[in-house]
Amino acid sequence: MAKEQILIVDDDPQILKTLGRRLISEKFEVTTAHSGESALEKIHKLKPDLIILDLIMPGIGGYEVCRRLKKDKRYRDIPIVMLTAKDRPEDRLLGIEARTNGYITKPYGIEKLLWEIKRQLFIAGRRK
Repeated sequence: MAKEQILIVDDDPQILKTLGRRLISEKFEVTTAHSGESALEKIHKLKPDLIILDLIMPGIGGYEVCRRLKKDKRYRDIPIVMLTAKDRPEDRLLGIEARTNGYITKPYGIEKLLWEIKRQLFIAGRRK
């Protein structure tokens, strides 16, 4: 049985490392990207099952990455979970407008994030 592929996009190397390790321990295949630009390149090559996306990054930010993917018929069905420190109602509204599937704020509880990942994969029909 193939593992679900998760792309973690964050400019914080510590988050990429610790979250990546945890997801691997949960039997996910993990790829990381440190910017919106590198995320878009990897998405085109890999077409992951789910994307965990930070909002604040140099270059192309998370909202724009999400908008681009949701406009593209090849990628619009990939669930995107925003993982961000931005917790104001207007930030969440921008996430809804960008068509994100989930929105979790930092600091986050890993169990809550894992639940959201599994929920989104189930909804998308990707959870085996």
